[in-house]
Amino acid sequence: MRFAPLLHDLLLNQTALRPQAPAIVDGAATFNYGEVTLASTCMAQTLRKHGIGRGDRVAIWLEKRIEGVHAVFACSLAGAVFVPANPLLKPAQLLHILNDCGVSLLVTTAARKALLDDILPRCPTLKHVLCVDEALAADTKDHEPAPDVIDNDLAAIFYTSGSTGRPKGVMLSHRNLVAGAQSVAHYLGNHANDCLLAALPLSFDAGFSQITTAFSVGASVVLLNYLMPRDIINAMAHHGITGLTGVPPLWSQLAQLDWPADAALTLRYFASTGGRMPLNTLQALRARAPKARPYLMYGLTEAFRATYLPPEEVDSRPHSIGRAIPNAEVMVLRDDGSVCDVDEPGELVQRGALVAQGYWGDAEMTARRFKPLPLRSGQVIPEIAVFSGDTVRRDADGYLYFIGRHDEMIKTSGYRLSPTEIEEACDATGLIAEAVAFGIPDPILGQVIGVAALPAPGVSLTRETLIAALRTEVPAWMLPAQLFVHDAPLPRNPNGKLDRALLTAQYSGKADAA
Repeated sequence: MRFAPLLHDLLLNQTALRPQAPAIVDGAATFNYGEVTLASTCMAQTLRKHGIGRGDRVAIWLEKRIEGVHAVFACSLAGAVFVPANPLLKPAQLLHILNDCGVSLLVTTAARKALLDDILPRCPTLKHVLCVDEALAADTKDHEPAPDVIDNDLAAIFYTSGSTGRPKGVMLSHRNLVAGAQSVAHYLGNHANDCLLAALPLSFDAGFSQITTAFSVGASVVLLNYLMPRDIINAMAHHGITGLTGVPPLWSQLAQLDWPADAALTLRYFASTGGRMPLNTLQALRARAPKARPYLMYGLTEAFRATYLPPEEVDSRPHSIGRAIPNAEVMVLRDDGSVCDVDEPGELVQRGALVAQGYWGDAEMTARRFKPLPLRSGQVIPEIAVFSGDTVRRDADGYLYFIGRHDEMIKTSGYRLSPTEIEEACDATGLIAEAVAFGIPDPILGQVIGVAALPAPGVSLTRETLIAALRTEVPAWMLPAQLFVHDAPLPRNPNGKLDRALLTAQYSGKADAA
């Protein structure tokens, strides 16, 4: 096997070992590793013919389809930087990404390009739009030398969902992506016979990880653009899926469905990231897939993945986000940089090969989140770590527990409360299918607690019934002052996470409780 420091080496290594092995399933078609390599090489030629070279940014605005995979590896082969854009983004949101990082070429479809007539003239750096459903050159005799790219060079820019301000572009190197793939594949025990279902957007780091994790071990990936959660259940049965990664809102929807026996027949594990998984959801999933091992994970785009809870620890500490993944160190630090004591809340800080290179074009925000650690004995150059902005605590056994984001903590009656803790208490009542807690300004208390909730099936939910269920479990200062009952799933951001920022903005200042 060849040395694999660069993103495209994950693909080329598997092609050298098993060119006929299935790599990508897209609809009714299956593409082996050799075919993906050939098509990616052809697209890399096309990029070069349009003047794309080392360091140039190439945006990919596509639904999940095989050409999107080709485009990712074509960028790597050409030395370019791929910028995945969520297919649900509107043209105005795409315009921000194209201009923010100076995209030179956009990969999309003819139908999507037709939606961009108003914004393309406002993209001064954009030189070409490549429509993947139009004929591309098939000449594979590429004699141009490979660009002089090393593993620390930029490979991708992933845009955050923009919960605070406009989305920021997180700069990820080849080393970040390859190390992340190898680390995740190691603790999930992935192997060449795995078949992973890519249900999350490929513009989301956890969604894109399905490709890189699979390719690092020679597994296959099924691309799924689903309309209803039931589509995921059907795909699991049809394709014999062995691994599925989702976000808690998606898992909550899947847990409410009846699963046919063959849906979980081959499922070896299910993994959750992007927020806490309610305990009742976890229990329902384990009942539907009793042979599958649950992995509860925590990560941030700025470091790909940080922690995971081993399945054997789920019963004893279901609310934990686990410990550091392989090849990463996760610390809990005070504001002065010193290490917190056991159970003392502090900021989660991560160091190692997965830490990103900062935010594109934003030196101020980069300096705020990517900071040097104190020098260790003998060191002369400080190491840069990512300061997550998330408050956690560490128990006596070294397991971490998420408390909340610094900017989302609710300050009421002199207390600092974690929205997560309130949401977990609401979930535990059995009255609620999903909930988001947030602070609402109050002239006397500073803030009061608001909760937006979708009732559990068959429940007639009011603030009074919720308070009655909570009163024996939490102190008075944690009881919600306002309840906003929804009759449909709570809003999600483009990555499928519950949109706390939107709900906070929507209900801040509302005085009437449900």
